[in-house]
Amino acid sequence: MIDKITNTRIWQMSKDYMLMFVGIIIYVVGYVYFLLPYQLISGGVNGISTLIYYSTGVHPSYSYLIINIFLLMIGAKVMGWKYCLRTILATLIISFLIGVMQDSITTIGPSGEEQLTRIIGDQKFMACVIGGLIEGLGLAMVFLSGGSTGGTDILASSINKYWNISLGRLMLSFDLAIIGCSYFISRNIETMVVGYLTMLIAMNFLDYVINGARQSVQFIIVSEKYQEIAMQVNKELDRGVTVLYGEGFYSKEQRPVLLILAKKNESRDIFSLIRIIDNNAFVSMSNVEGVFGEGFDKIKK
Repeated sequence: MIDKITNTRIWQMSKDYMLMFVGIIIYVVGYVYFLLPYQLISGGVNGISTLIYYSTGVHPSYSYLIINIFLLMIGAKVMGWKYCLRTILATLIISFLIGVMQDSITTIGPSGEEQLTRIIGDQKFMACVIGGLIEGLGLAMVFLSGGSTGGTDILASSINKYWNISLGRLMLSFDLAIIGCSYFISRNIETMVVGYLTMLIAMNFLDYVINGARQSVQFIIVSEKYQEIAMQVNKELDRGVTVLYGEGFYSKEQRPVLLILAKKNESRDIFSLIRIIDNNAFVSMSNVEGVFGEGFDKIKK
């Protein structure tokens, strides 16, 4: 039984890595094909890389990697290497994919300069909308898998450790400043405004996807093997279990009832555990509007 549970956890870990990899691909597609050719900047390290590319000609794949290495060194010193390990793999993959995808749309102009093909023509606004949505979706998938794209969130976390400034406010400030710098490249206020719009679209769609995936569920489980189920949920999923004592109205038989609150994306793991331990258990699952406390959302003022 333990081997089956371990295999379930390994399979879940593999799915998380696959989700992160697919999310990274989607994120880079939005950046390279819809934002970079139109000089659209949505903030973060990719925004800085776009600024450097149009100012100096240095490919974004190189600048993205170098900037993230610098930020990772800062993060490792302030937050510890354990904090940064999860972002190293994503950073390497993103840098590689940016180079490959950019080469696929790069052409040489009549005077020998590099040009990036605009796959939807001169529709800058449509590129803003499509690129923002695709970037937001990709980032959401990466975050839901437990991964990270690195970038300015490392710097924000390092500052937040010593100063009482919220991460959201810090990252927003960085993004606003980075997008504002786009005016000095294009000398066109429209490009800067569309950049801010791209950021809003990406961040709002990111929140929409993550909030939908982070819904909580409540399990009520009646099983003769309730102790094994509770122990494995505690051990394998790191979720608390409450034991209630109920009584059947007709039979007058008293029986323990398990109450479990978990994230919606953990429901499959819980069902797998129950199926392995007691396939005849009585299980009720319902959506919960909100759960606050340890392991869930914090109660806000």
